[in-house]
Amino acid sequence: MTQYPHMLAPLDLGFTTLRNRVLMGSMHTGLEETGDWARVAAFYGARAAGGCGLMVTGGMAPNREGGVFPGAAGLFGEADIENHRRVTQRVHDEGGKIAMQILHAGRYAYSPDCVAPSAIKSPISPFVPRALDEEGIETQIADIVTAAERARAAGYDGVEIMGSEGYFLNQFLVTHTNKRTDRWGGSYENRMRLPVEVVRRVRAAVGPDFILIYRLSMIDLVPQGSSWEEVVQLAGAVEAAGATLINTGIGWHEARIPTIVTSVPRRAFAWVTAKLMGAVSIPVITSNRINTPQVAEALLAEGAADMVSMARPFLADPDFVAKAQAERAATIAPCIACNQACLDHTFGGKLSSCLVNPRACHETELVVAPARTRRRIAVVGAGPAGLSAALTAAERGHDVTLIEQAQDVGGQLNLARQVPGKEEFHGLVEWYRTMLGEKGVAVRLGHRADPQELKGHDEVIIATGVRPRDPAIPGQDGPNVLGYGAVLRGAPVGRRVAVIGAGGIGFDVSEFLVTEGNPTLDLPAWLAEWGVADPQDHRGGLEPEGPRPPAPARHVTLLQRKAEKLGRRLGKTSGWVHRAGLAMRGVEMVGGVNYERIDAQGLHVTTGPGRDDPRLIAVDTVVLCSGQEPERTLADQLEAAGMKVHVIGGADVAAELDAKRAIDQGTRLAARL
Repeated sequence: MTQYPHMLAPLDLGFTTLRNRVLMGSMHTGLEETGDWARVAAFYGARAAGGCGLMVTGGMAPNREGGVFPGAAGLFGEADIENHRRVTQRVHDEGGKIAMQILHAGRYAYSPDCVAPSAIKSPISPFVPRALDEEGIETQIADIVTAAERARAAGYDGVEIMGSEGYFLNQFLVTHTNKRTDRWGGSYENRMRLPVEVVRRVRAAVGPDFILIYRLSMIDLVPQGSSWEEVVQLAGAVEAAGATLINTGIGWHEARIPTIVTSVPRRAFAWVTAKLMGAVSIPVITSNRINTPQVAEALLAEGAADMVSMARPFLADPDFVAKAQAERAATIAPCIACNQACLDHTFGGKLSSCLVNPRACHETELVVAPARTRRRIAVVGAGPAGLSAALTAAERGHDVTLIEQAQDVGGQLNLARQVPGKEEFHGLVEWYRTMLGEKGVAVRLGHRADPQELKGHDEVIIATGVRPRDPAIPGQDGPNVLGYGAVLRGAPVGRRVAVIGAGGIGFDVSEFLVTEGNPTLDLPAWLAEWGVADPQDHRGGLEPEGPRPPAPARHVTLLQRKAEKLGRRLGKTSGWVHRAGLAMRGVEMVGGVNYERIDAQGLHVTTGPGRDDPRLIAVDTVVLCSGQEPERTLADQLEAAGMKVHVIGGADVAAELDAKRAIDQGTRLAARL
């Protein structure tokens, strides 16, 4: 008897049956653009082998003007069909099914050739789109249909038509972006004509025995977005036009409400999908922040959807479904929704991967193979770098001992998981604990390694992490000054606080200080904080009164030496959320300051190279988040004694506690030892 009977139940679509109710949602990884089709096939093949019921590719452009960026992948000819056939064949060989997403970016295209219903520039693209005439619209429809036909020729089991997230078809639906007065604009019947016509024409072209998913924006989260009545009307129309499944899209890319970052509660928008259940007779898929089989099972058991979409969890662990099926859910590597190696890479023009699993999208390049010779390996430090090195080395068959001076594994992750909005880090640390046992790593906690005991090992890996950098501010040894570690471990802090250093740690500490309770675990409170409403009550799902954040627990001033916007160097797709969240809680952000001294009155600062405008920031507590430097004491001792060591993670480079780099570095080192 499985723990997940609803999630693992087959889904009969009439002409074909999916082996379970799990969809691997579309993610643009950049793999197709590499031109290395063996690599693309390996990525999707691994997820098919891991038991996914149906997967959807990253968005494929139907034509050049519809590509998200110049050079975006698509099916433009016979050569592309042959390349994609390698992917579909690999998926089918592994027992899986795969659909190709057809994505026309419209005004979101990062190209001067972009087109849209009206010539209205997007806030996330520098180009004003060309408004299409009747002939131009027909060309776009025809190209989408051709893409679907080519997908079928390439062996795909279906297509997903991207009609949400503010892309081309979505742009026709709302008056925010559609100012037309012809038959493609004006009334809602006219504005929804294009997506319905696309579905109808695609169905006619591919025949009845081909999966056709329509990704429908169920809550736009932008001004003048769709009403719920319009959402239901469109859902019924695309069903009648031939859709097999309706997938949930949440929010436009330009929306100023977070939808997938780690501070968004799990299953935060499933209630929107649930509202559509019963309004259509075809299966409905729910999405966004579903990252465990327990959450997926609960949603299906409650009747919130017929199927669940999980995208990034399949980057973290391609065997997600297989492990759940084998009653080994505790061994599923968790997606922590950090965006650091996936979406941040995508929007930075880099190949996607995963902070938790650096092998994602690197399956053919980062190979973890059995070791030819079993070696005794000591890993000192059980932070992200040391943990990844120890687990990878043990997986290869090495005899691994992990030594940690603290009483628990996790290193700096144990500080991060105290921050409101980073609760997913609890699961990550727990997963590491589980996997150390699974892989047979000998763990010594509460023990400080010394050079003598390490001499008997074939390889020594030093992952001793970082120590706080000394900012050398006069008065920093006073009783009203704390380090970030002490604060996150629960040291008493006054009501007025100055936080010195506005990197990731400074933002996290500020969040910790101003937040009372935990909105990430309280969905109604989170929705109110960000101003999300029921689209049945308010068009687009936006509260007319706007966000309603709770009163801050403290008054915080966040400062940095650099004379630039605070948080500028945070993640591409999550930094704005941190900045907006602190701003809503009244955090004062000050850049370009010199820290002159700290005394009982507070923090004294000046401005600029001339040390102008002396100012007292009257606070009860000053918190130092002024950077880190490598903790290399042990490494230096070993090297001085003539021992060869491998130094990784923060002990190698202290850069904003970069867990992504640390885990990747630890994994790659252990893979080649």
